[in-house]
Amino acid sequence: MSALLSFSSIFAHSELTRFLLPTQSRLQLSSLTRHPHRPGLKFGASRSLNVRCCSTMPLQNQSSNPSSSQLQDSLFYSRAFWVTKSIIAWNVDAGDGECYLYASRKAALCVADDEIQGHDVKIKLERTNCGLPQQVIEKFPHIRDYAAFELPATLNFQSLVKCQLAVGIFNSDGRCTSATGLQLPGILDELFSYTGPLGAVFATEAVSLYLWAPTAQAVQALIYKSPSEADPVEIVQLKELDGVWSAKGPRHWEGCYYVYEVSVYHPSTLRIEKCVSNDPYARGLSADGRQTLLVNLDSDDVKPDGWDNLQNEKPNLLSFSDVSIYELHVRDFSANDPSVPHEIQGGYFAFTLQDSAGVQHLKRLSSAGITHVHLLPTYQFASVEDEKHKWKHIDIEKLNSFPPDSEEQQALITAIQNEDGYNWGYDPVLWGVPKGSYASNANGPCRIVEFRKMVQALNRMGLRVVLDVVYNHLHASGHFDDFSVLDKIVPGYFLRRNADGGIENSTCVNNTASEHFMVERLILDDLKCWAVHYKIDGFRFDLMGHIMKRTMLKAKSLLNSLSIDKNGVEGSSIYIYGEGWDFGEVANNGRGTNASQFNLFGTGIGSFNDRIRDALLGGSPFGHPLHQGFVTGLYLEPNGHELGDKANVERMLTVSKDHIQVGMAANLKDFVLTNCDGKEVKGSEVLMHDRKPVGYASSPIETVNYVSAHDNETLFDIISLKTPKDISVEERCRMNHLATSVIALSQGIPFFHAGDEMLRSKSIDRDSYNSGDWFNRLDFNYNSNNWGVGLPPKEKNERNWPLIKPRLADPSYKPQKSHILAAVENFSNLMRIRYSSPLFRLRTANAIQERVRFHNAGPSWIPGLIVMSIEDGHQGVPGLSQLDPIYSYIVVIINPCPTAVSFANLALRAKSLELHPVQMNSTDDVKNSTYDASSGCFNVPARTTSVFVEPR
Repeated sequence: MSALLSFSSIFAHSELTRFLLPTQSRLQLSSLTRHPHRPGLKFGASRSLNVRCCSTMPLQNQSSNPSSSQLQDSLFYSRAFWVTKSIIAWNVDAGDGECYLYASRKAALCVADDEIQGHDVKIKLERTNCGLPQQVIEKFPHIRDYAAFELPATLNFQSLVKCQLAVGIFNSDGRCTSATGLQLPGILDELFSYTGPLGAVFATEAVSLYLWAPTAQAVQALIYKSPSEADPVEIVQLKELDGVWSAKGPRHWEGCYYVYEVSVYHPSTLRIEKCVSNDPYARGLSADGRQTLLVNLDSDDVKPDGWDNLQNEKPNLLSFSDVSIYELHVRDFSANDPSVPHEIQGGYFAFTLQDSAGVQHLKRLSSAGITHVHLLPTYQFASVEDEKHKWKHIDIEKLNSFPPDSEEQQALITAIQNEDGYNWGYDPVLWGVPKGSYASNANGPCRIVEFRKMVQALNRMGLRVVLDVVYNHLHASGHFDDFSVLDKIVPGYFLRRNADGGIENSTCVNNTASEHFMVERLILDDLKCWAVHYKIDGFRFDLMGHIMKRTMLKAKSLLNSLSIDKNGVEGSSIYIYGEGWDFGEVANNGRGTNASQFNLFGTGIGSFNDRIRDALLGGSPFGHPLHQGFVTGLYLEPNGHELGDKANVERMLTVSKDHIQVGMAANLKDFVLTNCDGKEVKGSEVLMHDRKPVGYASSPIETVNYVSAHDNETLFDIISLKTPKDISVEERCRMNHLATSVIALSQGIPFFHAGDEMLRSKSIDRDSYNSGDWFNRLDFNYNSNNWGVGLPPKEKNERNWPLIKPRLADPSYKPQKSHILAAVENFSNLMRIRYSSPLFRLRTANAIQERVRFHNAGPSWIPGLIVMSIEDGHQGVPGLSQLDPIYSYIVVIINPCPTAVSFANLALRAKSLELHPVQMNSTDDVKNSTYDASSGCFNVPARTTSVFVEPR
């Protein structure tokens, strides 16, 4: 039977009322620009975002006798929740009044004459005093205290959810005192959760389309022969079964393009809208991003030579503890590399060249030990046109003509920043399609083929590939924005909404709701697509804390289940990690147990360790930029910024050292060490300024240690900002190296921002997401680190310009090529040391607790000095097992002091320690480090990390 059922069948005992044509007010959507919750709003602020307006005060509390106009306006809110077939939850006191549910197939509901008019169906609800069932509270914890209203069991729910819906409270006089729309995810999950095929499915003789859209009244597919054609060659009506719309077409559809036209009630306009949208399961797109390409990813036509055998060519990975990560933006890699042909600069294909400067650098890193390249977003995002001829450009010679502290560069860059070819890409449109702007041709399957060639090339360099996935939000919402997809298909379902029905925006904009079944399913299906069809080796989850822990565990299980026999990939070698920040509406499990740092304990999923970052650099990305830390001169070389008296500052240094030592022990919750007060404590008992624990991980693979990433200033820039003005550039370079050494030699997963190893600068730009190629340049020829290319863009940096300007103007701050070459050598040596012994990559918490010790502990003998030892066992000797066939004992000494230090310890006497051969053969001052066995005394140069080993 057709989905367009007559309303006489919706409710067996319905109270049908007069059908009135309303004079209904309509919400005019405003184009609002969202401001970032955190540093790093990732998309152009000039792009309008259509956001529901929302109130923070329930209507029923605003007036005891609301007017009809107030009640009419209340229909623009969705303050009631249809949580199960039988229950609607609403935070309202019905008193002695009665509650009704109203439905209108034509979206004609309005409030007039103290009643709700324009409905096709009116259903009486019964208030229950039992509250919401436990399973509802678990699914929707933020409405746990709402009143529960029961519905009759005889409703035709499938038809009701396609209507405009509202509930109203009527007092004993029959006057409407409160009204609101409904949020439907609860009933949609209960009735329409679906595990069958979605998207385009290719068979031998046919192509089938499947779309999950249970609230849609009609769906048709418009088929186009090419994206340049204005009119479709075919219009196909899809048929519905249990909320899934489908159609079957001929196999020659392959290579064509299509869009869906979905007729659906949209709560943002209170209308039935005809929404034109891409397929949420799109695997290819037209160059303008407005049509979905019908492409079969299993076709040999879109596979590079040798693609099916790539799994056998991937570099070995014995354990996730062996992972080390290098974070890189696709465009940064080659956009300014003169050794790359102009036509492929900034794109996927640049990774396939054998002799470019960038490829040679990646090979060098791979040879030193780096295992994974983490690529910033490569899915289809909104902020860069895929058609390169539409980009605007700036004359580089003109930019080069300005002084290093000039405002002119940033003014020219920002004037075209939303029309050039640059953006980080944290503004997703479609998760499952490679970004077209990185391909040589954005039409057709070219982006697919070139993306695969990039993965293949990186794997053959010895590097596995991590994708940065942004499942926590979408760029657009609403019924008419070209970049809106999911909110056109099932309005109000895919995006997380607040108590009034407005879209939550704590991530930046348009938060998604992974707690809803089909949102979670889309995420899982997308991960599987990238893992199987693009042979991706890892996933970094942006704002992972906004995703439910359940979803992350399912993702881990799904990926782990992939096998070479069934899927052509080894899923057990796919590593997942992300940002476990806990804020916004999900904080403290506000929408269910979320994937925050503390909640991920025991999961084997990694999260970024901000504790070690802040302790090393000082303060936080949100604090004063001059706040110093362990490597930037705290206590040891004050920069004049007021932090209290000398005793207080020394205390800050010793506390920072505790935080770093916990981090070097993989930030384990239960790792026992001696703190700065001389007490034995666990990692979870070392506390941050807000009294939250420093240690939270159960195993080393749950901690991703880092000191810089794409967000915030580069490592070299923040060091240049925080250190005293009168120190030399050589000293700042050593601080850069000291910071990376802590990360490289810690237990856990080390993570490095591309360019950390080259003293990379963005001219002190704290948020370069949209700062163009100019501020984001990487020079793999090592001629420049990009320091002093003008004041960074005004929007995010103007407040700090008074601090930045004199530093950029001072030529003594700028590193020379010799400094950059030394930094690259030092970084490579650190990685060689890390991979010279499995003792730096212990696999279990027990192994770390048994083998890792910190010696300059308690009330510090030498302020700031960190001395870590790692012990191995001996074959055939009781006690520790032997892990390293070469070294039996390692001592790492980290000296942040501006002078050389001597450190003696009785526990380290009479050992056969010698400087690590990599450092012994280095050109760095580290080669002057010494150890005296008779006294157990070590001598370490200023701002140096020395590694001593005991050969077997």
